[in-house]
Amino acid sequence: MDSLRRIVHALRVATRASERAFGLGGAQLFVLRQLSAKSGQSLSDLAARTHTTQSSISEVVARLVRNGLVSRAPSSNDRRRAELSLTAAGEAVLANAPETVQERLLRGLESLDERTQRALVDSLESWLTASGLDDVAPTLFFELAEGQTKG
Repeated sequence: MDSLRRIVHALRVATRASERAFGLGGAQLFVLRQLSAKSGQSLSDLAARTHTTQSSISEVVARLVRNGLVSRAPSSNDRRRAELSLTAAGEAVLANAPETVQERLLRGLESLDERTQRALVDSLESWLTASGLDDVAPTLFFELAEGQTKG
């Protein structure tokens, strides 16, 4: 439990610092960073890159678009596909933003061998099932799921 508490604490502290410094939560900053790695991604590309669902990423991207940090435009190759790009304001935020805890956690996970990664995933899934939490939707850390409000 202490390891889980350390992860949650690191995410909470980083989110508060990000909100104070940039007016963005840690998840929004993480999405900006993942989008900066490759411009022109679709929502499904970005969901894969952030290891989350398309509906979770859609809500975060919509907020970033409203805040003028991300632009959404139809693809020149496929008009049904929307391509996402950082705006100048989004690039300015990232120029001053530190690495996110999510990036550090992903890098750490990816540094583990495949067998260790699989054992970790299997153990966490077993724990969630045993706790009766296996039906909880996975969202980005500290982002509200659709229909939720702060409070």
